[in-house]
Amino acid sequence: MNAIKSITPKAAFDLIEQEPRAIFVDVRSSMEFLFVGHPKGAINIAWIDEPDWSINPDFVKQVRKLVLGGVHEQGSNDSVPVILICRSGVRSLDAGEILLQAGFSRVYNVLEGFEGALNANHQRSTVGGWRFHGLPWEQC
Repeated sequence: MNAIKSITPKAAFDLIEQEPRAIFVDVRSSMEFLFVGHPKGAINIAWIDEPDWSINPDFVKQVRKLVLGGVHEQGSNDSVPVILICRSGVRSLDAGEILLQAGFSRVYNVLEGFEGALNANHQRSTVGGWRFHGLPWEQC
C-alpha cells in the first residue's frame, strides 16, 4: 500500500505549480477556511465540520468528484496528486489515510499546515505553516 508523502509548504506550492492535474484540498472546517484564511487555489472539503464535529462521511466521495470534475485530462483518476492541508498537519494526515484506503495513490500532507504549531505564547503562524512561509493566501 502507498504511504502519505509529507512535504513542506514550499514543496507543496512547487508541486501545485509544476503539476497541472494536482488537487489542493483544505480539510479544515468551513469557518476556518473562510475566516482564518486559506491558500489561494485550495478547495475546502472539510474532514471534520460543524455542527456536530464528526468526520465527514462523504469526504472520499467529494474528493473523487473533484478529481472526476475535469480537473485532470488524462491518466488514472486515482493517480491524480491530492495535496491536503489543515491547520497544523494533523487532520490532513487522517484524511489522507482514508484516501489511500479508497485507492488514491498520490496523497501529500503539507507539514506545518496553514498556521503551524503553537509558539510559547500559544499563537500560531509564528513558527511555521503556509502563511508563515509567505506563500499565497487569501481571506474572505
